[in-house]
Amino acid sequence: MRLKTGLENRPMATLPQASPNATLRAKTSLALLVLVTGLAACDKQTTASGESSAKTEAAASTETIKFVTTQDGSPLEIKPELFDTPAAKEFLATGKNPYVGKEDAIAAGKKIFQLYSCTQCHGPEAGGQVGPALTGPNYNYAKDATNKGMFETVWHGTNGGMGAKGKGLMDPSDPNNGITPDELLKVIAWIRSHGQLTGNEDAAS
Repeated sequence: MRLKTGLENRPMATLPQASPNATLRAKTSLALLVLVTGLAACDKQTTASGESSAKTEAAASTETIKFVTTQDGSPLEIKPELFDTPAAKEFLATGKNPYVGKEDAIAAGKKIFQLYSCTQCHGPEAGGQVGPALTGPNYNYAKDATNKGMFETVWHGTNGGMGAKGKGLMDPSDPNNGITPDELLKVIAWIRSHGQLTGNEDAAS
């Protein structure tokens, strides 16, 4: 015997059909989601590219000139921390002596030249005495026509009679003895004030 539930004559329930507007909204939402995802990925690539460019520029800004000895042209290592003034840092980066033509630096350079007894060999005006003239236009070492070259010659010495004058080299027993890069640049500025060359003509820019 079949039991009657009372549901036999009820119509079957039907699922509601999505309206055209609802379908359009769904498609629009999906398109927006795809667009936002694409923009986020693009932004990450742009950020990564920007960081890479920044690192490249930072590396370029830390590049320094390469020193060589006057004796044989071998690499000359000078501690970067010794270049501790704006002028010295500019020289380390470009090879250009910013003190050239600056009266206060020239006056200081003359005093330093006298302090280290450079006058005994090169004369009171660096025009030569027992040692060669430093003012040019002819030099014992042609590279001394540039400020980088003259810096290397004084800092590390020559094959002739002049020993190294650079800090830590002039007196190996005392790492604090000797001329600093900033002092040497002032001396060179004073020497240039007696000649026709500035020494910056061929400096890197």
